[in-house]
Amino acid sequence: MRILHTSDWHLGRSFHRVSMLGAQADFITHLVDTARAREADVVVVAGDVYDRAVPPLAAVELFDTALHRLAEAGVPTVMISGNHDSARRLGVGAGLIDRAGIHLRTSPAACGDPVVLRDHHGDVAFYGLPYLEPALVKDTLGVERAGHEAVLRAAMDRVRADLADRGPGTRSVVLAHAFVTGAVASDSERDITVGGVAAVPLDVFDGVDYAALGHLHGCQTLTSRVRYAGSPLPYSFSEAGHRKSMWLIDLDARGEVAAERLDCPVPRPLARLRGTLEELLADERLAAHEDAWVEVTLTDPVRPADPMARLQERFPHTLSLVLAPDRSEEEALDSYARRLSGRDDRQITEDFVGHVRGGAGPDAAERALLHEALDAVRTADHLGEVHR
Repeated sequence: MRILHTSDWHLGRSFHRVSMLGAQADFITHLVDTARAREADVVVVAGDVYDRAVPPLAAVELFDTALHRLAEAGVPTVMISGNHDSARRLGVGAGLIDRAGIHLRTSPAACGDPVVLRDHHGDVAFYGLPYLEPALVKDTLGVERAGHEAVLRAAMDRVRADLADRGPGTRSVVLAHAFVTGAVASDSERDITVGGVAAVPLDVFDGVDYAALGHLHGCQTLTSRVRYAGSPLPYSFSEAGHRKSMWLIDLDARGEVAAERLDCPVPRPLARLRGTLEELLADERLAAHEDAWVEVTLTDPVRPADPMARLQERFPHTLSLVLAPDRSEEEALDSYARRLSGRDDRQITEDFVGHVRGGAGPDAAERALLHEALDAVRTADHLGEVHR
């Protein structure tokens, strides 16, 4: 069976205030064209279809277009909700849409109920594990203590139990939206840390032929059977080194995996430039970046006059400007945003306690209380999304 694996569309998201809707529409066209040209038997979308729980109307219209085009192409599609999606909203009408060959899997309770497709070698069971927020799904999955590993293992136990009751030779594919140990994150994914732990071990996915993962935006191979497709478009300058792509997976009669990486169209390359303003304006080697989306870090000891306007004369698509003067560590005065860059909520709150105490950070009990408070806030946010 030939599987086209993609994820993290984030429909409705912008890139530094530049609308990505046109590029996202181009990707949908590319996806459908590729599915047809490469004779894919099924498309799998591993979560974060939308960028937020209540997406803008234009994003909803684009999603509707994608569903119609996939259905018209006659390519079955299995799709799960991610941590950016509202599972309830994404799953509306799933029963009816099923009849068109579009299978939306957004309910944690249905983790062990696969979409079964058939090729000339027999059945392939596709299990959709939507993003599992531990505090919200632990009771549904029969888990005593909330945690990403615990709920995902419980969901996979249901998958393996169902698979064991199926005929011999049934092959299996799992779609999941999670942060797996050994993978590399970027700046554009939303933090899903619970109790200071976000990652789940790779062995969670033992027992299935292929795990199609979503959540992280870089295309990654953890094993031949466990892969991230990554986002089809860039959503932060930390993705400047990414090659945006999808996986074309061939699953043979024995469940062996052969994978081919297929490039996705991107509107512009990304570039991160660093130096003084005069160096960047004069360096002929930077000509290759003049049509790119550019993030510039200026190292001038004193802020130059009109730096953005001058940069845009040469690099018209400069979107981000950071001032980082080359000074000694004692002289460096980073902005508040700069100090927080790359730090998660847990680190920020612990650092704040140390700051107001003159360097004495939280002890173990205080740290546990901070983590519990952060988890409660995130859970309340998800509950608010469910009830809105």
